[in-house]
Amino acid sequence: MKNKRSFFLSSFTILAFSACNKTDYLDVNAGERPALSANIRFVNARTENTAIQFWTFTQKVTTNALLPGTASPYVATTYGNVQINFTEGSGTAYRASRQFGNSATYSATGGPNGPIAGYYHTVFAAPTKNDAAKDTLLLFYDELSAPAAGKAKLRFVHLAAGIGNVTLKLEQAGTETTLYNNIPYGSAGGSNLKGSAYDSAPFTNVNAGTISLVVSAVEGGTPLPVQGQGLSNIALEAGKIYTVYIRKDGKGLINAGVIAQ
Repeated sequence: MKNKRSFFLSSFTILAFSACNKTDYLDVNAGERPALSANIRFVNARTENTAIQFWTFTQKVTTNALLPGTASPYVATTYGNVQINFTEGSGTAYRASRQFGNSATYSATGGPNGPIAGYYHTVFAAPTKNDAAKDTLLLFYDELSAPAAGKAKLRFVHLAAGIGNVTLKLEQAGTETTLYNNIPYGSAGGSNLKGSAYDSAPFTNVNAGTISLVVSAVEGGTPLPVQGQGLSNIALEAGKIYTVYIRKDGKGLINAGVIAQ
């Protein structure tokens, strides 16, 4: 009887120890868990004067409708193979949809670069390459490390429908510098195409202060007429990160937008 009691006690001890180990194994510190969402900032770069809402699949992810030229805060969303859509105002009909991460190559409806868990991204709603009256969605990866001391970081995105490849020059304190050459529509200056996927949409460190940007058509080198203040006298603060983009409306006028991180 004593041996049986010892056996049962030993078995209970082993089971209790195993259960304790299992609990310890599952009790992972929250800070050590892998990220379970991607972070996306949404930008309305359309030419229509209508506010829009963004969705991943059938879930609305923007809290407030975005007016043209405005951006949302970063939103924790689905990652991997993701369909992103947008609607106008309080409507529920998708004005444009695109699947990211579902294809080996780019098409009008899909592409290879899906949102990555734990990373930051910007998605633009913008005019399509050849028709400013139609809409598309474009996704870029955001690298948000701090600028160098006394610098700001700058990225330029070409969203002007019907405009060929462009060159971007920066003017500051009487000095002109070429930042990017040969930027195609739907791309950020300095992006590298590897196969059919962008490896990055990089930012460039530039001196903080007031700058002007000149966008020129690669063919002929003619500066593009950007409306209003456009790309002149842009104030860059040290330590901040900026995305500048151009678009062309249905009347053929080129406009610019500046989004600070």
